[in-house]
Amino acid sequence: MGTDQKKMAGRADYAPPPVDGDFYRIAAVLSDSERALLKRVREFTEGVVAPVIEDYWNRDAFPFEIIPKIAEVGIGGVGYQGYGAAGGSWLLNGLVAMELARVDSSVATFWGVHTGLSAGSIYLCGDERQKQRWLPPMMRFEKIGSFGLTEPLVGSATSGGMTTSCRRDGDSWILNGQKKWIGNSTFADINVIWAREEGSNQVKGFVVGKDNPGFSVEKIKTKMAFRVVQNGLITLNGCRVPEADRLQNANSFKDTAKVLRMTRTGVAWFAVGCQMGAYEHALRYATQRVQFGKPIGGFQLVQDLLVRMLGNVTSTQAMMLRLAQLQDEGVMRDEHASLAKAFCTVKCRETVGYARELLGGNGILLENHIGRFVADAEAIYSYEGTREMNTLIVGKAITGLSAFV
Repeated sequence: MGTDQKKMAGRADYAPPPVDGDFYRIAAVLSDSERALLKRVREFTEGVVAPVIEDYWNRDAFPFEIIPKIAEVGIGGVGYQGYGAAGGSWLLNGLVAMELARVDSSVATFWGVHTGLSAGSIYLCGDERQKQRWLPPMMRFEKIGSFGLTEPLVGSATSGGMTTSCRRDGDSWILNGQKKWIGNSTFADINVIWAREEGSNQVKGFVVGKDNPGFSVEKIKTKMAFRVVQNGLITLNGCRVPEADRLQNANSFKDTAKVLRMTRTGVAWFAVGCQMGAYEHALRYATQRVQFGKPIGGFQLVQDLLVRMLGNVTSTQAMMLRLAQLQDEGVMRDEHASLAKAFCTVKCRETVGYARELLGGNGILLENHIGRFVADAEAIYSYEGTREMNTLIVGKAITGLSAFV
C-alpha cells in the first residue's frame, strides 16, 4: 500500500474537498445582486425543502407550508419586467431553476408551473388589465396558478388534436373537455385553460377559477415520479367563463407556443439541476462510504463514474448558459430550446443512473436521496415536449425538411 493510500485508510486523516457541482463556476457570470438572490434560493432549498422533502415525496403530498417561505425568497417572475415580478435576466431565471431542482425537482416544477407556464401565459397573452389583475398576487404567491394544455388522449399532438372546446355565448364562453397531468391544479386559484373554438378551430386561452361550478379536478395518484407535484385531471363541464377572463392576446396555437418556447428552457435547467443534485449526493457518499479500508472515492472505477457525471453536469450547464444568453438577446428560436431540452434530459437520465450505480444497493433507499432523483428524472425526460418531438423540431430546422406526420 502506497503512502497516499495509507493516509486515506484512516478516515480521521482524510478531509475531502468541498462538494460543488458548479465546476466551471457558471454562477460567477451573474451580478452581485443576482448571486445574492441565488444564495437565498440555496438557503431556502437546503434549510426549508431538504429537511422535509423525503417525507412528502414518500407520502405523495405537497408541503404547503413552504409557499410563504418561497415567497420571501423573492423569485416570483424572475425574468419578467413589472407587475411585482422579480425581474432580472433569463440566465438568472435558469440558475434559480437549477438551484431548486438541485434539491428537489418537484418543488422546482411547482415554481415553474406557477411563475412560468401559468403566470407566463398571462404575461405573454393577457392584456394590460389582465396583467395588472392577476400577476401581482401571483408574483407574491398569494394566488397559485396552473396550466391546462395536455389532455387524456392528446399529448404531443395537442397543437392539432386538442379536443377541449370553447364557444361564445353572449358575454361568456362555454368550455367542455378534460385536461390531464396538470401540475398544481388540485389547489391552484388561477387555472389557465387552452381550448379550441368551435367554428374557427383556433386555440384560445382562458383563466378559470377553482370555484367555477363547471370546473372540477381529481388528483392523479400512484405516480412513480414527481410525487410531490400535485397533478390533476381537470374536467370542464359546461364551464362558463366571462369574456373578461379570456386571454385577449391568445388567438391561435402560435400564441400558446410562445409560452412553451419560453418555459421549455426552464425544464432543461431542471434537468441540469436534477443531475447536479444527484452528482453532489453521490460525491458526498463516495467520500464517506468506506470499503476495503478506505473511502470508495479512492477507487478508480468510482472516480470514473464521478467524472462522467461531472462531465454531463458541466457540459449541460455550459449549453444552458449560452442558451440563456440567446434568450436574453431576444434571438432564441424554437429549435434552440428544443435541442437543449432533448439533450439535457438525456444526460440527466444518464447521470442519475451513474449515481444510482455508485451507491449500489443503498441507492434504492429513499433516505439516500438518489432514488428520488432517478425517479424524477423520468418525468423531466417526458414532459414539456418529449425527446422525440423536440428532436423533430431541431431536425426540421437543420435539414429544412419536416418529418412530422
